[in-house]
Amino acid sequence: MKKATLLTTIALTITIAGCREDETVIPTEYETISGLASPGTGIAGLYLINEGNMGSNKCTIDWLDFENGVYARNFYAERNPEVVKELGDVGNDIALYGSKLYAVINCSHKVEVMDAHSGKRIGQVDIPNCRYIRFHRGKAYVSSYVGPVLVDPNAPKGAIYQIDTLSLSITGQVTVGYQPEEMEIAGDSLYVANSGGYRAPDYDNTLSVVDLNELRQVRQIPVGINLHRVRRDAEGKLWVSSRGNHISEPSRLMVLEKNVRTGDMEVTDTISVACSNMAIYGDRLYAISASQDEAGNNGTNVSYAVIDTKTRTLIADNFITDGTERRIAVPYGIAVHPATGDIYLTDAKNYVSSGTLYCFTPEGNMRWSVRTGDIPSAICFLPTGSQQ
Repeated sequence: MKKATLLTTIALTITIAGCREDETVIPTEYETISGLASPGTGIAGLYLINEGNMGSNKCTIDWLDFENGVYARNFYAERNPEVVKELGDVGNDIALYGSKLYAVINCSHKVEVMDAHSGKRIGQVDIPNCRYIRFHRGKAYVSSYVGPVLVDPNAPKGAIYQIDTLSLSITGQVTVGYQPEEMEIAGDSLYVANSGGYRAPDYDNTLSVVDLNELRQVRQIPVGINLHRVRRDAEGKLWVSSRGNHISEPSRLMVLEKNVRTGDMEVTDTISVACSNMAIYGDRLYAISASQDEAGNNGTNVSYAVIDTKTRTLIADNFITDGTERRIAVPYGIAVHPATGDIYLTDAKNYVSSGTLYCFTPEGNMRWSVRTGDIPSAICFLPTGSQQ
């Protein structure tokens, strides 16, 4: 995103007011950040999606320009003044593929598609109760709870929707387990973490395996209850998080490897580390946790673990080494700069007001922090070459 376009705010308030007579719109705010260590790394910047409290229609996207050291809060409104209600309700995921930026808006039941360079809206794909997005060979795959946003013991099984990234049309659908969450791709297989969250305490405990060539579920692997996150490491192992049941079964990390005899993935290890979100960089897995306690209080069991993915051993129980974790109320989102190894961590605070994005060095010292939108969650990095 070039500086000339990023900093253009001519007649912003007038333009937005003219298009949205009955809406209160928060204009884009710009803040300069000193201490950015990213120019020349091949990464132009990052996008951060803020969920916004459910029912408030306050999902926003922030943009951090590494080259110019500028942080733009809620830039979507400025780029798309003609879009009524802006992004919508609960931004759950954000990702780049080619020249397009995809934002999964859970409670607005859509995937918003934008130009990755300018932030201008290209279109949307309607998918019920959508959760996460991944890409493979010109297709996008979106996990969906399918049913309404409602805790229900009779909630239906979820599905994976296939989208053609050129036409932005739905080209297929496959049923998986209950309330599917994150996905990971290995070869031509899609691994889907099924949570069964709407059916608590009768959680799902399986990882669905979807053959992407035939778009069909070929297997379900028992892993652990209430699955959520899935990551693939450099050796091809899958790391899957179980949220447990918040009472008798704690959150854990499971490791899956390919059986050399059958060729199928199977659970080979369980790591006693709580995980609500994670990121892998090289041979290190960073796992953060802000789980509920037995009384249902959020953010009480907080941790910042580092695991060696080769040895599956705990390297450190806190990757923040300068004591600044005391500023963080609820660690929520995490990503690692693909070139520098800097750790980006978001704080959801009280879930109803502005959050914070922190940047830490690989050694665990805080570089800087900046205010974000409400409930900052997912991050994706924009390569410099994709701007051309």
